[in-house]
Amino acid sequence: MTEQISGTGSSSRRRAIASLMVGTAATTFAWAPAAAQDGDQLAAVNTDQPAIVVTGSRIANPNLDQSSPVQVVGQDEIDLRQATNAEDLIGELPGITPGVSNSVNNGSAGIGTLNLRGLDSRRNIVLLDGTRIVPASLFSETDLNTIPVALVERVEIVTGGASSVYGADAIAGVANFVTRRDFEGMEAAATFGITERGDGERFRVDLTIGANFDDGRGNAVLSVGYQELDDIIMASRLFSQNGLNRAGATGGSGTSVPTRISSTVDGGGGVNQLNPDGTSLVPTYNTFNFSPFNYLQTPFQRYNVYASANYEITPGIEVYSRAMYNKTTVNLQLAPSGLFGDTWQFPLNNPFINETIRQQICASPVVNVDAATCTAAGAATGPTDPNYLEVPVTINRRLVEQGPRRTDNTFNQFQIWAGVRGDITDSIDYDIYASYGESQRNNVRLGWGLKSRVQQALLADSPTQCQDPSNGCFPINLFGGGVGTNIDPRSVAFFNQPSGFADTTSLAVVNASLSGDLGETGFFTDTPVGFAIGTEYRDYTASRVADLPAGTQDEVLGTGAPSPSFGGGYDVIEGFAELIVPILEDVPGFYSLTAEAGIRVSDYSNTGTSVTWKAGGSWEPFRGFRVRGIYQRSVRSPNIGELFLPVTTGLTGLAVDPCAGTAPVGNAALTAICIAQGAPAALVNAGVIQQPSAEQANLTTGGNPNLDPEIADSFTIGLVLTPPQVPGLTVTVDYYDIEITDAITQRTPDDILTPCFGPNLDGVGGSDPSVCSLLIRNPLNGSLNGGGDTPGFAPPLTNQGTLLTRGIDFRVAYRVPLNFGSLNFDLNGNWTDTLKFQAVPGGINRECVGQYSANCGFPSQTQGGAITPEWTFNLRTTLSIDDLADISLLWRWIDSVDYERILSRAGLNPEFESIDEANYFDLSIRSNVSENFDVTLSIFNLLDRDPPIVGNSVGTSSQNAGNTFPSTYDTLGRRYSVTGRLRF
Repeated sequence: MTEQISGTGSSSRRRAIASLMVGTAATTFAWAPAAAQDGDQLAAVNTDQPAIVVTGSRIANPNLDQSSPVQVVGQDEIDLRQATNAEDLIGELPGITPGVSNSVNNGSAGIGTLNLRGLDSRRNIVLLDGTRIVPASLFSETDLNTIPVALVERVEIVTGGASSVYGADAIAGVANFVTRRDFEGMEAAATFGITERGDGERFRVDLTIGANFDDGRGNAVLSVGYQELDDIIMASRLFSQNGLNRAGATGGSGTSVPTRISSTVDGGGGVNQLNPDGTSLVPTYNTFNFSPFNYLQTPFQRYNVYASANYEITPGIEVYSRAMYNKTTVNLQLAPSGLFGDTWQFPLNNPFINETIRQQICASPVVNVDAATCTAAGAATGPTDPNYLEVPVTINRRLVEQGPRRTDNTFNQFQIWAGVRGDITDSIDYDIYASYGESQRNNVRLGWGLKSRVQQALLADSPTQCQDPSNGCFPINLFGGGVGTNIDPRSVAFFNQPSGFADTTSLAVVNASLSGDLGETGFFTDTPVGFAIGTEYRDYTASRVADLPAGTQDEVLGTGAPSPSFGGGYDVIEGFAELIVPILEDVPGFYSLTAEAGIRVSDYSNTGTSVTWKAGGSWEPFRGFRVRGIYQRSVRSPNIGELFLPVTTGLTGLAVDPCAGTAPVGNAALTAICIAQGAPAALVNAGVIQQPSAEQANLTTGGNPNLDPEIADSFTIGLVLTPPQVPGLTVTVDYYDIEITDAITQRTPDDILTPCFGPNLDGVGGSDPSVCSLLIRNPLNGSLNGGGDTPGFAPPLTNQGTLLTRGIDFRVAYRVPLNFGSLNFDLNGNWTDTLKFQAVPGGINRECVGQYSANCGFPSQTQGGAITPEWTFNLRTTLSIDDLADISLLWRWIDSVDYERILSRAGLNPEFESIDEANYFDLSIRSNVSENFDVTLSIFNLLDRDPPIVGNSVGTSSQNAGNTFPSTYDTLGRRYSVTGRLRF
């Protein structure tokens, strides 16, 4: 194992606390506790959470059956997972596709997101106690890390659409984090975790204090917390130390050391490499292994404060408020920056090259300078010399002298709520509140370098003097032999300048609602009709303010895309209403029969008026057997990023370019396509266009102010079994069907390559000019890499997409009483029948269930490439031994998946064509040391299962890294965690 780069935390402090906690735990299990909590409190892991929770409505009458299925994570499950943050609580649940988490390094914005049903994190809502949280991104995504985990009592996840209840943008559903109300006492908890390899330390400490006052009319709660997570770099795991290419061989980036530059050499391509002794250019022989510098686990530090208070002024009038603040620092790290094939003005009198190299550069078809002129230009004394000549070239050189690229993201988020609630009558309640929140992300890049300064340093007439000496310019030597470290530190100091930007989002909400019962009884039932009506106003703003380097295309080396300044906003006013109508109850064949309906009218300032609605019901022919179903129409208006994000050029995954190498030679159809896309004819005919560097190609995209709302129709029907003949048994099975039309999407690379180049990428059966025009090549070398002069793939963002998913959620919970306690089983699973994505009408309607590629996972402006297996389940088995302990085993199973089946396997390592099923086991033991203190010990990935290896080119860079898919499969190995909690 290679030496590990040190982590970011204060290890000595945390190890001391961990030793104390482990010592306490050892004492716990060596001696029986003298005092313990009530046996019911140490019952089955899930007995404290309702077996069937059917919410998804603002109507609160517990006697009314509602029709939307809800998945619940209860307090015991929260405790046993020992989560550092909210993404750890729900990220591994069946039916949830991995979003952005601390397993994502390249492409992360430093936030944790929720991706319900694999329909993208923009299509769901995250709530705190039923109210919205200020977005943390320009795409209206909520950062799960802002949730105060110490106060969370349960998490309710409503899937299949919840727009009529919670807002018009809840297409895929809602995750509602419900906090404990009227907390009284003191609770202090600390968690320490570490991998078996001794890295990736986790530390969390929380203190919560609450009290009632004025004879119980009021309550106030304050909770403060600190969380820290250390980094794990890819160099610390054997499977990720070396990047593997599509063929399974150790590969790397063409931006390497020594330098590669436009030139002509025998047996070479259009860009050739300096030989080891620095005397001439030769065919490329050395690539750069970028893998070991990257993070497998991104480090963070977080401070959070949460406070709430409520006070009953008079009967029927209660004022309440709450506030929260989070400060989070998330660090990201990539391999050293470089000159990634951009176009540079290169002076032929460069003081660091000899005549041999100069003539090789002049002989390049893109330079095309005759030998005599080239020699004369090499002898020029400076720009005023009549023989002085600069030529455009592409250069690839890894700037190893700068060290790794670092990105430090610092988030400051606050939100306040204030409201009044109460009851108008015994059966009708009101709630009026307002909230305001802001989130700011400060992004600082270190060790990236500035292109304008490298260009300034290239224009040198001597080894120590730049033509323009301003700002302390010192010439850059790109032509030293060996593997780097030839650039003078004075030159590095000149071009290695920090850059950054700040993203700010805000959300203001005013909400007023009435809910309750219409009368004391229903039309034909003893249970009354439930209703809810209300109105809500929301105002969103988002902006980015960038410094000049960060906002300029190509200026910050190695960023993939700039981050230019922009801003936008919109507001919406909505009115909503719901009814739950009991039709029959307690008659033969109808133990209960209920109808449900809801409507929400939304008037957006940017896209106009839209209507969402739902209609459903439930039928229980006899006690313990209930059928439920609901149909919902949901509408999502485009967010600020989708509307106003400036068009920029970044990167996307691509292993094989149809125009690269000798493929076009002798193929008239393919040659014509490549030339029409801007590749120089001489390079196409010579067969010397390079494959994408590091298996990544340029991608140009941005917002579209002309976008319209997207529309979703969802349908769920399910069965709930709670047979009284089998006490403790609960079974739920729910079928769901969600189709999104007018979806805001863009073409994937394959949606451009196949119509343009044909199914075999050889020019046969393709050449659609409207699609081929979406691929624009480097004008100098014909590749799909370069700077702003190389848009690469340029798919617009449109409303032409269609998304479809269908499947079944199922859950079986059963508690078996024993003489000494109980045995509890909780099976929670998902079967996804289909998950289809069609970017444009007539385009590929690709099926992504059980498949992985850069096209699956609905690649978007925020993320993409996540895996959705056909089958997944979690089975938790818990043995409760009276007042002594709970022993719990969680089995997490992930179905096997295949490389996208419609894609070519040419050049793909057969071992990368599929991933076997995965089994993970987590063992937890929880016990009370005393009446006020309990300890939980856990071993995660008990069997130390290694991740599957598929190389770095079968998916997107955000999800496919370290030769695997770290958001889906465990990459850290066996790890241990201990939590101690003190309560009074």
